[in-house]
Amino acid sequence: MPIPDFQSVMRPVLAAVADGDPLMLSELRERIANEFQLSEEERNERLPSGKQTVINNRVGWARTYLNKAGLLSIPAKGLVQITERGREALDNGPARITVGWLKRYPEFADFHTARPADSVAPAIKAEPVEEATPDEQLADAHQALMQSLADELLAQVRTASPAFFEQLVVDLMIAMGYGGSRKEAGRATQATGDDGIDGIIKEDKLGLDVIYLQAKRWTNTVHRPEIDKFIGALTRQRARKGVFITTSDFSVGAREAALGLDIKVVLIDGSELARLMVENNLGCSVKQVYEVKHLDSDYFSED
Repeated sequence: MPIPDFQSVMRPVLAAVADGDPLMLSELRERIANEFQLSEEERNERLPSGKQTVINNRVGWARTYLNKAGLLSIPAKGLVQITERGREALDNGPARITVGWLKRYPEFADFHTARPADSVAPAIKAEPVEEATPDEQLADAHQALMQSLADELLAQVRTASPAFFEQLVVDLMIAMGYGGSRKEAGRATQATGDDGIDGIIKEDKLGLDVIYLQAKRWTNTVHRPEIDKFIGALTRQRARKGVFITTSDFSVGAREAALGLDIKVVLIDGSELARLMVENNLGCSVKQVYEVKHLDSDYFSED
């Protein structure tokens, strides 16, 4: 069974504490995971941030929303308890409690639609159905923005000159920690005279090993003959490591050619190139920073 969205978790959360006794949040999470018969893999699946499992995040937000609606109380740190309003919801409420249904409670409606006093954004007349928690919505929005930026970067790189692309490749390697300084890495922009290799860059600042580079600013797919040619050039140089970077993509045969070799050959296609540029702030800059904070429970500990 797939991991349920956080709205599907709401009624089971209420049912789990229907006996009226306070329940530890950790036990509540375990009961919900068992209720939906989640596999070990599903129980361990994490949000993109990697800081919390998906199911724990969804149970946590279900608890928060139910608490804001007055259906649950939090009598002490880490505990959950049903309220009289929660009992009524179990007896007379829908089979699936949703955000829209919770808005019948004024305190929840105020919480869910709260805006900063100076906000000038127009009121939303028709809200979309919420299937994701706020954490997941934020992660999805961030991912969409990053993908859009990567697409823009790749389009820009494809229109750049070959000389600029050579410099970009060196700058990317340096940003990733290779080659030492820009001056020390300059050799990477000089032709080596060996067909199939565009340049060489240090693997580390001490120059204990080197990486051979091939850069293709192409729009067409890179096929196996190009990779075989690169591997042959590496072999003649007695090189152990090579990176082939292109603005296009690689065929299945090209990727297979780079496998099972004594030489380590890394293939970076256009999508991966753009992702690495974003990750290393190359060709882009930070536009806005949003801080997402959470309760520091240690601060309130009186032990």
